[in-house]
Amino acid sequence: MKHRKILVFLLLSLFIVPVAHGANDSWELDKAHSNIFFSVDHIFSKVNGHFNDFSTEVVFDPKDLSGSSFAFTIKVASIDTNMSKRDKHLKSNDFFDAGKYPAMVFTSTAVTAGDDGLYNVEGTLTVKGQSYNVTLPLVYAGMKDHPAIRGKEVAGFNGKIVIDRLAFAIGSGKFYKMGVVGKDVEVFVSLEVVRSKQ
Repeated sequence: MKHRKILVFLLLSLFIVPVAHGANDSWELDKAHSNIFFSVDHIFSKVNGHFNDFSTEVVFDPKDLSGSSFAFTIKVASIDTNMSKRDKHLKSNDFFDAGKYPAMVFTSTAVTAGDDGLYNVEGTLTVKGQSYNVTLPLVYAGMKDHPAIRGKEVAGFNGKIVIDRLAFAIGSGKFYKMGVVGKDVEVFVSLEVVRSKQ
C-alpha cells in the first residue's frame, strides 16, 4: 500500500509541475505603458494612430521557448488617429468593418531566438474573419525588479513589422489606386509586462 501511494504521488507530480512552471512564466500587461501603433502614407504625409483597447497573454522564458507564447486581442473600434471623422471611416466597411468584425486576434504557434535579443514570434493573425500566417519580430528589452512596484518584476518587448493592408483585405484598393492611402502599414508593438517577483 505504501509503495502504491508513492507511485500515485509521483504520477500526480508529473502533471502538476509543468502547470506550475507555466504559471510562473506568465506576465500581465501594463496597459498604461504598452502600445500598438501604426503609420501609413497619405498622399505626401504620414498618418499615425494606435489602438486604445487591446489585451495580451504573454508566457515567456528565454530558457524555455517551447513553452513561451504570445497572444493579442485588439478591439478594432478603439482605433484612434486623433480625428474622429477619419476614425469613423476606418471603422466602416471601406476598411476594418468593425461592426461585423470587432476584433483582430494574433495567437503564436512558435517562438524562436534570433540575434541580439530578437525573438521571432510565429503565429496566426485573424482579421475580418480570415486567418493569415505572420511572424512578429520582438526584441526582448530585458527583465528586472520593478523600480516603482515593490515585489514585482518587469520585462519589455519592442517590435516593428510592415504589412500590406490589402493582403489582409483592409480596404479594397480603391483609395490606394487614387493615390490617397498607402497600402504598406508600419506596425509598432511596445509592451511592458509585470509579474510577482520569483
